[in-house]
Amino acid sequence: ESATAFGCLVSDMWLGEFDYVSPEAFHSVFGKRHPTFSKRTQHDAQEFLICVLDDLHEAFKQVRAQLCQERQSPSAGASTRSSSGTSIITQLFEGQLSHGIRCLTCKAHSDRPESFTVLSLPIPSTRACSLQDCLECFFQPDTLTLNNQINCFWCGSNQDATVKASITKAPPIIIFHLKRFAWQDKNRRKLSTTVCYPFSDLDLSPYISTSCRDTREYSLCAVVNHAGDMDYGHYTAFCKHSVTKHWYSFDDAQVTKIPDSEVQADTAYLLFY
Repeated sequence: ESATAFGCLVSDMWLGEFDYVSPEAFHSVFGKRHPTFSKRTQHDAQEFLICVLDDLHEAFKQVRAQLCQERQSPSAGASTRSSSGTSIITQLFEGQLSHGIRCLTCKAHSDRPESFTVLSLPIPSTRACSLQDCLECFFQPDTLTLNNQINCFWCGSNQDATVKASITKAPPIIIFHLKRFAWQDKNRRKLSTTVCYPFSDLDLSPYISTSCRDTREYSLCAVVNHAGDMDYGHYTAFCKHSVTKHWYSFDDAQVTKIPDSEVQADTAYLLFY
C-alpha cells in the first residue's frame, strides 16, 4: 500500500501540472504502517529516510518474488525458490563495506562485511571542514582495546586489534548523513559546522578496497537541510532536475529555482550523490 502511494506521489511530481505536490496521501498511508511517524511532531530525516527505503524494499522484493513464482512452469517440475532479497532499492542505494580487523598480537587478519544504504559521517571540526575531511575521519583506522578487544581465534583469547573500513561495493546513488547531533557532557547538541561539499567529481577511490574495481566519481543531486536546534527545526531540500540540470529549493509549498551558489549551505544534513 505504501509503495503504491509512493508511486502515485512520484507520478504526480513528474506530471508538471502543479506548482507543488503535497506528500500528504503517502504520509498518511506510511504513518499507518509506522505510527512513530504519524504524529505531527519533530522527527529525524535520516531515520525517516531509512524507514521509507526499507519499507519500499520489502514491498518491491515481495512483488519480485511473486513474479518469479508466476514465471515458474509447474509442468517443468521447477521448484519454487525464495526471493534473492534484491529490489530496485538495493540496486540503487545499497553498498558494501568491509571492516578489516588485524590482531595486534599474532597479526592475523579477518574481514567483516556490512551492507549500508546511508553512511553516517562524523564532523571532525566545530568551525569548518570539507566532506573529504568527514570521509577521512570515517575511514581512518581505529584501535580496539580494553572493553572493545576482539576475541582472536588464533590466540584463543581477547586481544587488542586494529580495524579499518573500506568500500567493497559502491552503490549508484550514495547517501551521506552528516552527524550534526552529538553528545557533549551528557547533553545532546547540534553542530553548526560549515561542511563544504563538491558538486561534481567526488572521488571515493581512496576509500574503495583494492579488490573492488568500481572507481566511479559522483555528482551531487540532492541535499536535505535542517535549520533550527535540538528542540525545534525545519527541513528543506535542494534537488537537481535530472533533465534540465537546474537546482530547485523545496520549502513546504514554496518550490523555487535557485542558483548553484545557494546549494552550498551550512544547514546541510543529508547529501545524495
